[in-house]
Amino acid sequence: MVKLVVGNWKMNGVSAQLAELEKLVALFPRPQTDIVICPPATLMMAAIKIVDVGPIMIGGQDCHVEPSGAHTGDISALMIKDAGGKFVIVGHSERRENHNEDSHTVCAKSIAALKANLKVIVCVGETSHNVPVENAFADIKTLLDQSIPDRVMPQNLSIAYEPVWAIGTGKTPTIEDIAKMHSRIRRYLGERFRTDTANLFRILYGGSVNPKNAAAILNTRDVDGVLVGGASLKSDTFSEIIKAAEGIH
Repeated sequence: MVKLVVGNWKMNGVSAQLAELEKLVALFPRPQTDIVICPPATLMMAAIKIVDVGPIMIGGQDCHVEPSGAHTGDISALMIKDAGGKFVIVGHSERRENHNEDSHTVCAKSIAALKANLKVIVCVGETSHNVPVENAFADIKTLLDQSIPDRVMPQNLSIAYEPVWAIGTGKTPTIEDIAKMHSRIRRYLGERFRTDTANLFRILYGGSVNPKNAAAILNTRDVDGVLVGGASLKSDTFSEIIKAAEGIH
C-alpha cells in the first residue's frame, strides 16, 4: 500500500508560508508516496496553483455538513473540491474540543465530503494517557462507530489515529502500543465492513510526528502513513518525514 503523508498546517501561515510548499514541490517531483498539504483556507487557491497538476495534493482542514447556505465563516466540501482540493480532514480533536463537534457531526461532514468527491481523513483518539490499548480502544470504537458512514469505499476514506494527549506535546505512544491500536482498528474495519477490504483502508498515525520518530512509526505494522502538524510547516523537516515514508535515507 502506498503510504499517505499529510501535513496539517492548522491556523498557521500567511502568503510567505507558501515558499515552503514551493520547496517541497521542487524536492519531490515524482514521489513514491501520496503527499497532501492542508493549509488554511485563505491559502488554498494559491497552494493549488503552486502544485499545479503535480503529484503533491492539497486538502482542507475541515468542511461544513451542507454544500452551501447561511453559514458565515464556514467552508463547504463542494467549495474545497471546486478550488481543486482532493482531501479533507474531519473530526480532528481540536475541532471536537474547541468547536464542540460530536461524532455525529463528523459523520455528516464525512458524508458531505464523499458526496463532493473528496477523499476523507477521519480523526479519532483517546484523551487519557497511560491507559492499556484495549481500554483506550473502547473509546476509539465509539468514535469510529459514530464518525464513519455505513457505506464507504476504502480508497475514499482513511482513519487517522491521534491520541489527544500526544498532539503538540512531543510525547508519543510506544511503537508497540501504536501497532496494537492500529491492528485493533484494522480488525474493527474487518468486522464492520468486509474482512477482504479491511487491509485496503489506510490507517495513519498522528501526534508529535517528527523526523526523529517518523521512520520507526512508519515501519510499524498497520501504519499506512502519518498526519503531521507542526513538523509540516517547514520543508526541511517535512521532507525528512516524507523520505522516511519512501524508505529514503
